[in-house]
Amino acid sequence: MPGQRTHFFRTANNIDIYIEQGNKSDYDFIVRYQEFGKRVRTPQHIHIIVDLYRKFEAEPALTNTFVDHIIDNIINAVVPAETYPPNLQVFDIAHIGQFEGLAGVSEYSIEFLLVVIELIMIQERTNYPDGVLNLNLFQKFRNGDDIFSVVSAATFRGR
Repeated sequence: MPGQRTHFFRTANNIDIYIEQGNKSDYDFIVRYQEFGKRVRTPQHIHIIVDLYRKFEAEPALTNTFVDHIIDNIINAVVPAETYPPNLQVFDIAHIGQFEGLAGVSEYSIEFLLVVIELIMIQERTNYPDGVLNLNLFQKFRNGDDIFSVVSAATFRGR
């Protein structure tokens, strides 16, 4: 039923991630999250990119390795959902340890980013199987494209 929120995942720092039925396809969904004491929010690409820029300022090499992981092990690996709610396809809590140096850097935890980015990618694959919007965005960031180009891609103005 559209609009009905289902609890999907809780991070180690108690951020609840929810799934809501969408209407673009049979298995479409919307990702939402809620931090303790705050309202339910919808993660947007621009928020993720700003967080990555903050991580990059603190730990450039490790952030690039993290973005490589996102591209290689999430974006290029997930397939369309065949159920609602979807299942995580590649997330493994063990993946977090290799990015320990980014713990506490910026607002979003590595665990949160891995889960949310995977869900966003599953959503893209489900609704747009040949879509490359997310791949292009993360590649622009990783390649060091200028901020205008990356932000334009993150806000869907750079297509």
